[in-house]
Amino acid sequence: MRHENTLEAGRAALAVVDVQEAFRPHIPDFAVLAARCGLVVRAARLLGLSVVVTEQYPKGLGRTAAEVADAFAEGFEPIEKTAFSSCGAQAFVARLEAAGARQVLLCGLEAHVCVNQTAHDLLARGYQVHLLTDCVSSRTAENRQAGLDKMLRSGALPSSTELALFELMRDARHEQFKAIQKLIK
Repeated sequence: MRHENTLEAGRAALAVVDVQEAFRPHIPDFAVLAARCGLVVRAARLLGLSVVVTEQYPKGLGRTAAEVADAFAEGFEPIEKTAFSSCGAQAFVARLEAAGARQVLLCGLEAHVCVNQTAHDLLARGYQVHLLTDCVSSRTAENRQAGLDKMLRSGALPSSTELALFELMRDARHEQFKAIQKLIK
């Protein structure tokens, strides 16, 4: 018997929010964050999770960072949006519903704006939000922390890349264990 807050691959999806090129010069350690988001995308795909990527006003903020986009061998179809919450884009909600997801691993930019509003809207819709705190950032440390604090106090569950991946696999005998282990080492 598993605790209700434990991730299960059959109920989970990954949402990558607005990891876009215009943020590169403004987000501390952007390249590290983008690479980590790309790693999570690769691992999620190995585990059979649906992956949904959003882009906030790409005409002004550019496209998804190569570190994330290149994690898709094929089928990369980011959802363009203008609403700060990804749930403001009907295609985002539709993809989660089509996947049958009830748990959403959430990462991206910025913690206090689009990630925060997405988390709250997902919670309001009854999704269990697993916040990958090592894959979430903002331009300032203060805004990052404020966003994380608010999401966690509202019911999002704190998580990390490795915590989530090992929880999804459950066992070293998982068929993707060695492949995912290579990604994270």
